[in-house]
Amino acid sequence: MAPARQAEWYFDFISPYAYLQFHALERVPEDVAITLRPVLFAGLLNHWGQLGPAEIPAKRRHTGMVTRWRAERRGIAFRAPPRHPFNPLAVLRLAIALGPTRATVGTIFAHIWADGQDGQDPASLALLARKLGVGDLEARIAAPEVKAALRANTEAAIARGVYGVPSFAIGDETFWGDDMFELMLDWLADPGAFDTAEHRRMRAAEPAADRRARQPG
Repeated sequence: MAPARQAEWYFDFISPYAYLQFHALERVPEDVAITLRPVLFAGLLNHWGQLGPAEIPAKRRHTGMVTRWRAERRGIAFRAPPRHPFNPLAVLRLAIALGPTRATVGTIFAHIWADGQDGQDPASLALLARKLGVGDLEARIAAPEVKAALRANTEAAIARGVYGVPSFAIGDETFWGDDMFELMLDWLADPGAFDTAEHRRMRAAEPAADRRARQPG
């Protein structure tokens, strides 16, 4: 029987949280078909006017601590790359060029976040290409259709209201972040539990302040 529900999983290899959540995809109910969508996290940040966690020094240190802790608690191999953030364009395009299957995506994630390899260094990328059986790396990731597909994925994510990675988009709902995975599983089990009067009231609440509109003095 074909899965009755469809889910888009938006991710970027730059995110250790996406690496952690990748290892939990098998916990999603079998009636949910998951499509892996590589996106450029920086494109999401630019669109929504946000800074990434690694762009805030204190948050970067926190991210390093909490992701390592979560990996250890879950028994997931974890060794951070030597530089972070890194430019993920090459690995994102490689995933698209090969087809973002779980096997391909898992190999790329493991290369960076389990083996601790550099996410953009040419020698590291050459090693990754050998792991994936790719002999023409530069040509594959430079193909116009590959670049266009990554842009299209990112634009589609923005159009759906996705503002961070990893994110699940299921129907009209978006579940952002590794820490929202359990909530998403509860929602999948009983969507009606999240459609109470109080839930609707909170979603309809109007903002009472806008810090961007405040003027100094």
